[in-house]
Amino acid sequence: MTIKGLIYLVIASSIVAIMMAIFVTFLRTKSSQKPASVKKIILPPVFMSTGAFMFIVPMFRVTPLEILEAVVVGMLFSILLIKTSSFEIRDNDIYMKRSKAFIYILVGLLVVRIVLKSVLSTTIDFGALSGMFWILAFSMIVPWRIAMYVKYKRLGSEL
Repeated sequence: MTIKGLIYLVIASSIVAIMMAIFVTFLRTKSSQKPASVKKIILPPVFMSTGAFMFIVPMFRVTPLEILEAVVVGMLFSILLIKTSSFEIRDNDIYMKRSKAFIYILVGLLVVRIVLKSVLSTTIDFGALSGMFWILAFSMIVPWRIAMYVKYKRLGSEL
């Protein structure tokens, strides 16, 4: 792949990441207006797990060290999401609490992701980098959702 083509791929994937962040922000705002449920907490990582099929294609395969790096970074990022996600009881139902910090953290994570992708795209193949960022995202969402499930169940026992 040419340098010019690689630059276009990095820019296109960054634009997609920005669009996804806007979508997640919108979704998060809407979801805080409806009661939470176990299904709403558990299903996103289940749906995202289908993305692992990308590793069938050799272009997206990553080394064990790249997997470890992506998992560690994803789990560190999940701490921010866990800290800003909480529930409250309203009208005898459990709702997600709105957090103004969540939007800033989401934007901050997006900026870090774009910077990392721009820097790493010069040394890591685009396919492997894509695989690493999927692993990073999955390693971020799974601990976050597990923590949300635990918080939800703990609060549910008070009802």
